[in-house]
Amino acid sequence: MWNMIWPLGLVVVCNSMYNICTKSTPEQANAFLSLAVTYLVAAAFSIGAFILYDRGGGFGAEIKNINWTAIVLGIVCVGLEFGYICIYRAGWKVSAASMTGNICLACALVFIGALLYKETITLKQIVGMLVCIAGLFLING
Repeated sequence: MWNMIWPLGLVVVCNSMYNICTKSTPEQANAFLSLAVTYLVAAAFSIGAFILYDRGGGFGAEIKNINWTAIVLGIVCVGLEFGYICIYRAGWKVSAASMTGNICLACALVFIGALLYKETITLKQIVGMLVCIAGLFLING
């Protein structure tokens, strides 16, 4: 059970900090330079964590396991973070922006799961999406 709980806690804590940081990025700061510094820190942290948790294969052996997803994920992360910086600079409240984005994401992922991974869409999920859409109107109305 703990193996399912701690990652969720980590996601909640880190996502909370993520939104605080993106909302607090100074208006006058160039968003892309800010992201470059962010990714330099992330790279240093990731390399350090790799060294600590190396499974014995070393960099040469592990790099062979990397595919196109690492490159695309890097591009997507910059787009995601730039989008959040822009959404907060546009005046969204931290309480509404993340929730709105995550509800829209959750609804989109139901269809992506069905199209790409052959997951079934249940009546419960459809009703849940309708409730979420109604919630969007209540949150942002």
